[in-house]
Amino acid sequence: MTETSTVYKFKCDTVSHLNLIALDPGLTGAIAILKNNTITAQPFPIAGKTLDLAALTHIIRDAAPELVVIEKVHSMPGQGVSSTFKFGQGYGALLGITAALSIPTELVTPQRWKGTVLAGTAKDKQAAIAYCRRAFPDVPLIMKGCRKPHDGVADALCLLQFGLREFMRTAV
Repeated sequence: MTETSTVYKFKCDTVSHLNLIALDPGLTGAIAILKNNTITAQPFPIAGKTLDLAALTHIIRDAAPELVVIEKVHSMPGQGVSSTFKFGQGYGALLGITAALSIPTELVTPQRWKGTVLAGTAKDKQAAIAYCRRAFPDVPLIMKGCRKPHDGVADALCLLQFGLREFMRTAV
């Protein structure tokens, strides 16, 4: 059974001809989509304790993006072997989905997108949340049943903004 998430929309009048997806990897990651002049954002669909790859593939295919921007991640010192393997498996699945769907993909390091989108801030999760509240005021960052903002959704929205600026030469 797939756990579903609410999709929030934000109208964007400046880039109606573009379809773009941004993915923040990880089990608590998220997807942000610009399609048909509308921005949507949601946590990744989860099945049990793993990403629901079939549901995520369906979401990506339906969005028909010209480009997917994925945060380029790597293992961190001090992470456990099991958690590192699971994280890498999920990251590889994201790359596999975009490759199987023949969607051009750009991998962007956190340092690169944060340096552009969060310039002049602490470049941490709180800065991303604060930026998204300003840039996407109609996109709630607090998901149903939660008390605090979903930082994966904030990161995905920031990656989307980076993709628009750097690869599509426009911004919301």
